[in-house]
Amino acid sequence: MEKVLFKNLIIIAVTLTLLPCHLNAQEQQADSLKTVALEEVVATGTRVTADPRLLPMTVSVIGTPQLENRTSVNILPAVMEQVPGLFVTNRGMMGYSVSTGGSGAIKMRGIGGTPNTDVLVLIDGLPQYAGLYGHPIADSYQSMTAERVEVVRGPASLFYGSNAMGGVLNIVTKHPHSDTIMTHLHLRGGSYYTIDAGAHNQIKKNRFTSTLAFNYNRTDGHRDNMKFTQYNGTARLAYELNKNWTMTAAGNVSFFSTANPGTTEAPIEDGQYDILRGMASLSAENKYADVRFPTSGAIRIYYNGGKHKIDEGHAPEAEPAASTYMHTDFLTGLSAYQTTTFFHGNRTTFGFDYQHFGGHAWNTFNNGSPDAEIIRKTQYELAIYADFSQEVTSWFALDAGARLDWHSEAGVAYAPQGGVIFTLPKNAQIKALASRGFRNPTIRELYMYKPANSKLNPVSLWNYEIAYKQRMLNNRISLGVNVFYLHAKDNIETRMVDGKPLNVNSGELRNAGVEAEFSYNVWKGLSLQANYSFLHMENPVTAAPKHKFYFNISYNHDRFIVSTSVLHINRLYTTVGDNAKTENFTLWNAGAAVRIWKGLWAEINAENLLAQEYEINAGFPMPKTTIMGGLKWNF
Repeated sequence: MEKVLFKNLIIIAVTLTLLPCHLNAQEQQADSLKTVALEEVVATGTRVTADPRLLPMTVSVIGTPQLENRTSVNILPAVMEQVPGLFVTNRGMMGYSVSTGGSGAIKMRGIGGTPNTDVLVLIDGLPQYAGLYGHPIADSYQSMTAERVEVVRGPASLFYGSNAMGGVLNIVTKHPHSDTIMTHLHLRGGSYYTIDAGAHNQIKKNRFTSTLAFNYNRTDGHRDNMKFTQYNGTARLAYELNKNWTMTAAGNVSFFSTANPGTTEAPIEDGQYDILRGMASLSAENKYADVRFPTSGAIRIYYNGGKHKIDEGHAPEAEPAASTYMHTDFLTGLSAYQTTTFFHGNRTTFGFDYQHFGGHAWNTFNNGSPDAEIIRKTQYELAIYADFSQEVTSWFALDAGARLDWHSEAGVAYAPQGGVIFTLPKNAQIKALASRGFRNPTIRELYMYKPANSKLNPVSLWNYEIAYKQRMLNNRISLGVNVFYLHAKDNIETRMVDGKPLNVNSGELRNAGVEAEFSYNVWKGLSLQANYSFLHMENPVTAAPKHKFYFNISYNHDRFIVSTSVLHINRLYTTVGDNAKTENFTLWNAGAAVRIWKGLWAEINAENLLAQEYEINAGFPMPKTTIMGGLKWNF
């Protein structure tokens, strides 16, 4: 039955790609409506800016309007809704936490571990993950400072290495492009004593640019023992040395404290997570456009790390835990890359990456006993890569590249990639791509806790996809459909070996699916967006729905903004195995904002208006209808 349904969906997808051709005759008619601009250049698929129409992979861009309409503190909910094939787990109004099986798991096309180590999160192109565990910290990604998010669906290991096996989310931060001084303030409050307050300032004067931001948010949560509090500060300074070179320094500090109430079947008390994270980077970027061989690139050094204090809590009738888990971790690196155009239609990129990461974990006891060491470990990784892209004719381009990666313990891994792009009449394109992703085992999997196995091999994945995209009615309509098949092997799973749990390279995944996107600028200010994804998994995993559908309609006027959206999730596994459990739910959200004086706006947003009862993580019921309202001021 599953195979028949999958074949039928492929037929439907192909039909949808042919149907828009009949609409193109309307492009010849006069149209006084404002058209949608072509996509801006993106950097995530190539390290340097490129036209997404000339990239073989599938890239989604979520811009400032979509992020602002969602008005969530964290950036992940908006990204999850608007990118087909992507799902992010959650368990309340705020707070993802970092516990295994808790939330903040990111799955792309069914790929993403627990905790997530297979989908890489970047901030301005630099990797963000904990040095010991290898996963991103979901609570650290604030929407207030984001200009857009670029998402590569499928392996991006060619440019980003190990943790990009399943895909990449690149958060591009805001910075002004012309001389200005801009300030944004907001204050919101709502259900469960939730507060969100922030200030964001941007300055550009001649060659100097600065961005400063601070955000505070907190909530009591919709269950007992579910409080969450967070402080986040960001700074970015840039100076143009001359027309060819720019120096940029950036930093971020985030602290959050969250309580874990446990599942409804096994509640806990005093489950407390105190997490301090920080990052810093220094970049020298170059761009030479008026030379025989135009070239651009960068040399970037970066650091991110954190200190975690975790009290797992105890059952209501039990004694408090005797120990508290502590750890510090770090990730430092150097990234250098240069792209050169050797002849017309060419883009050739060479790059080098170095990473040093690790940390220290221990248990501290409440009775004064000496600390118990868990691990103190570091690892190294070196990589070189090259990518060659060429427009062969006006209607045909190709891309090929490879990465060679050396890990201090996992050894050598490689990531080849090849694709072709066909440009058809009527603003249509067909793309075909074959790419390999990989993931090195983390320090946790190799050395921490009982299942540790120091002889693990890297996980590998091959992804194959065909995509069709077309723009119609003077670019007011955009339609994209792609079909993919992926095969992952040597997945790291915990299994019983000789009566003991052990991490082994025994897992295998074969996933296939269809993803579709649609947007329509009906008239000035009124727009529709929709996306759908179907995922077939031979071996089901949690947090990867079989069907995901999203629809949004919004109207932006000079004095008011209204929007409403529906997200439908079907067959989302919350548990797998002999006692597998799935969830189906539909979330209806709506929001409105009114300009009451110059740049001062009043806004209100409501989520889950249907008051659906559902779970994303097993044992963690989600809140019913929630409402947030407040003011924002731009000046």
